[in-house]
Amino acid sequence: MRLLFLDSPAFAKQDMLDAFAECKISCDLFFHSSYNERKDPAFDAAFDQAVSGKNYDFVFSFNYHPVLSNCCLRHQIRYISYVYDNPHVALYSYTLLNPCNYVFLFDKATWLTFQNAGIPTVYYLPLAANVERLTSMKCPDHLLPIVSSDVSFVGSLYNEDHHLFERLTDISPYTRGYLDAVMAAQQKVYGCNFLEDLLTPEITDDLQKSCPYSPLSDGTETDAYVYANYFLCRKITSRERISLLKTASRQFQVKLFTHQPLAELSDAQFIGPIDPYDTMPFVFQHSRINLNITLKSIQTGIPLRCMEIMGSGGFLLTNFQEDLLDDFIPKEDFVFYESETDFIRQIAWYLSHEKERQQIIDNCIGKMKESHTFVHRVHAMMDILYN
Repeated sequence: MRLLFLDSPAFAKQDMLDAFAECKISCDLFFHSSYNERKDPAFDAAFDQAVSGKNYDFVFSFNYHPVLSNCCLRHQIRYISYVYDNPHVALYSYTLLNPCNYVFLFDKATWLTFQNAGIPTVYYLPLAANVERLTSMKCPDHLLPIVSSDVSFVGSLYNEDHHLFERLTDISPYTRGYLDAVMAAQQKVYGCNFLEDLLTPEITDDLQKSCPYSPLSDGTETDAYVYANYFLCRKITSRERISLLKTASRQFQVKLFTHQPLAELSDAQFIGPIDPYDTMPFVFQHSRINLNITLKSIQTGIPLRCMEIMGSGGFLLTNFQEDLLDDFIPKEDFVFYESETDFIRQIAWYLSHEKERQQIIDNCIGKMKESHTFVHRVHAMMDILYN
């Protein structure tokens, strides 16, 4: 079996290539800089040349790319898209209906949205981890003091100036107050995302005046979807992460592996960004508690960060994400918190109960090896393609 693999930047690209190789599927890499465009003649020409004289069984990419789907449609090649971003506005392209598509979504709530709309090309498939690689990595002695911690957080604080919410400078006082209220409410609720439903036409009209948005040429996304998921969710997540980390760092040793330091997190130890492939697994292995505070636009799905923590042999403390309950058992494989008070309580308890903490790690790594590697996901994809 042979595939053409879109060589675009992706966190798990090498792990997926390794999984295909283990499954005896050979991969040819293909790249063109216009892969994020909806239509592009230069991309089409490059793709035509890449497949000319070849007999590919399918084309693969992380995330969904309409321009690639249309190319596959023209050549009658099946297209597998494995989506790890949410939100992912490209899913609202009419090209999602192309019969060549097999689009695998890791967020069950998002999958149900499309399935209930009668879209036949989408499938639910959780993300995964390269457990063999992650668990075999041994931290060099000189890195141990850097990556070791009681509590660690790896990820963005979304505190950079360029985020979209900061562009909403001209909205009315009423709209700003309304948004602050609904964001404060959403910040406290896990397992139910109601932002989009609460963005009334009057509110979205005001947002349009301040920061206009028009659907792309082949897009069906609504204003409310874009403003809720790309503007508000990132801001809520920023507030939530900063609030939780501020509270935790006052009581525990907390290390932050993030891009930009923040004065109000002065009690935490700022390390800076780390390489996600070569160094990040050492943080997960040598932190007694690894935190996941999910981006709010991921409604029910298990973020890739959770899979990497569990696949590295790390202890995961996360907010509640419904899809975790499909495959893992709370307090047996991982731990979730329900509020800021509960967040602190769980950290304190597991830092003082080493036996229970280690037992959860042992339970979880066994399940990850048995069912949640990228090889398992390749088999699941092939079952759908060929059965």
